[in-house]
Amino acid sequence: VGKQRAMIADGHLLLILHKAPEPGEQTRIGVLFWRQPNGKWEHSGGGVGLQPLLKHLEDYNTAEEALQTGYKQAESAEDYFHLLEAIAPLRLAAKNLHAALQAAREGISDDRDLIDLRDWAYEIDRSLDLLYENTKNALDYQIAQRAEEQNRLTTEAVITGHRLNILAAVFLPLTAIASIFGMNLNNGVDGSSVFTFWLVSIGAVALGSLVRRWVVTGRWF
Repeated sequence: VGKQRAMIADGHLLLILHKAPEPGEQTRIGVLFWRQPNGKWEHSGGGVGLQPLLKHLEDYNTAEEALQTGYKQAESAEDYFHLLEAIAPLRLAAKNLHAALQAAREGISDDRDLIDLRDWAYEIDRSLDLLYENTKNALDYQIAQRAEEQNRLTTEAVITGHRLNILAAVFLPLTAIASIFGMNLNNGVDGSSVFTFWLVSIGAVALGSLVRRWVVTGRWF
């Protein structure tokens, strides 16, 4: 059916429009509205009068209200993403619908009904524009929040790892000395005095402090 448009000749008006697209619908369904010079309307789906054209715009309005409800119920980034996918085709169709009715209004300037229809189409178009922007902003906010939370968790993991490194640096010499003391070797240490034990322990702690300083500052002294 091509794009939505208005064709005017010798007082006749032919509106070539698209039905409001459903979410995920790829093919556009065309409908025709013909206005005769005497103001009588006919519809390609049958029926006469302005009512079929009013119903056509009402379908767009209903679809827009359903998306507004979806926006209020959305909570996650995935919800907002799927909502954007549903808004985009309806938004484009509503924009082209408004452009076609604007062209019809300019071509048949004395028809008050066309003015009202054009204004209604503009309201739907504007509402969808605002809804799209609000949904996109909400999605961006959700993504930023998720990135911030991920950065926070990464920072906490780095800090925790750093603390573990410090603890390991302090206790590694102690555990090494304890392992040596625990070995069943005849090295004379078993018979040493308590002073010797504490001297070795204090030396191990001092060595642990030096290793800790190296882990924290990158320098030994």
